[in-house]
Amino acid sequence: SKKAWKHLERMLAPLYLIFLCIISLAIAGPLELGSEGLIRPFASAATAWAIYRLVSGFTRSRAWLRLIAVIAFGLAALHSFGLLETTMEVLELLSFKVGDRTISILGLLNGVVILLFLLWISSLLGSSGEKKIRSFPHLPPSLQVLLTKILRVLLVFLSFVVALSTIGLDLSSFALLGGAIGVGIGFGLQKVVSNLVSGLILLLDRSIKPGDVIEIDGTYGWINSLRARYASVITRDGKEHLIPNEDLITNRVVNWSFSDRNVRVRVPLGISYDNDPREAIRLCLEASQSVERTLQDPEPRCLLTGFGDNSVNLELRFWIDDPSNGVGNVRSAVMLAIWDKFKENGIQIPY
Repeated sequence: SKKAWKHLERMLAPLYLIFLCIISLAIAGPLELGSEGLIRPFASAATAWAIYRLVSGFTRSRAWLRLIAVIAFGLAALHSFGLLETTMEVLELLSFKVGDRTISILGLLNGVVILLFLLWISSLLGSSGEKKIRSFPHLPPSLQVLLTKILRVLLVFLSFVVALSTIGLDLSSFALLGGAIGVGIGFGLQKVVSNLVSGLILLLDRSIKPGDVIEIDGTYGWINSLRARYASVITRDGKEHLIPNEDLITNRVVNWSFSDRNVRVRVPLGISYDNDPREAIRLCLEASQSVERTLQDPEPRCLLTGFGDNSVNLELRFWIDDPSNGVGNVRSAVMLAIWDKFKENGIQIPY
């Protein structure tokens, strides 16, 4: 593919430099030219360059690229000056105890490097797994979000377990720390844990999912995303409300598209006693059918709901299937169409 070929082209320059260094060392060795000390720094720098180019083909994150550059070129510099082995021996001698275990600085650094590498791999696997999960058309959006979160958490957890095992730490030694964290959660993080658990419940029962149109405490909008702690709700005026998951569990929520995206809109109106209500009902139905967003199945209805003090009361009821595009605007369009129909046919709306 073009992407693979482009990545290969990026690797040609450092690989070509490494190849020249190897050829130079092979020639300078038998001839005893004494230039090995000059060639080896170039070989180390070329190797670090090749590693950097290789990693940059898989990630665009500047933080990861800077970290890889510091590690790769730092090791290359130490190797060029012949200090790599000495530095490793010194780091091996420096150690400290964690319980019954003795951990050297070198082992700790190795564990950190392995952890960063595993977290990078986990990020790549998580992104590819998320794309794969979202490609399944039969999975509901809430289940897709839940599986994605479980996959990412599992990958990060495995990365830490492998890294700690590499260092030589016994995971049972963290039992006391886990108990302290549990106490802290119980006293200081009740709301945070409540929101996390509430988010998990929302994903499991699928009462609210991305794309749903909801109304809560006067906020009307569509669910943009469900996060671990909150839900992102975007209103019609472009504001993004971050609503805690606990509020979506404990408060009364109107989900306009929970089981069916069809929503019925009501338009109450009144006409003069001098006009024919049957003619007004016919004009109301024509007005609703003239607006593009109103549905013809279910068909709109217009009912006479009562005889008021000053008007004959009617109510037009019609259906839409896209509440995320707004309800007030389609109601306004239908009412304007009714106004025009009434004006054309002499139907009066009393004061």
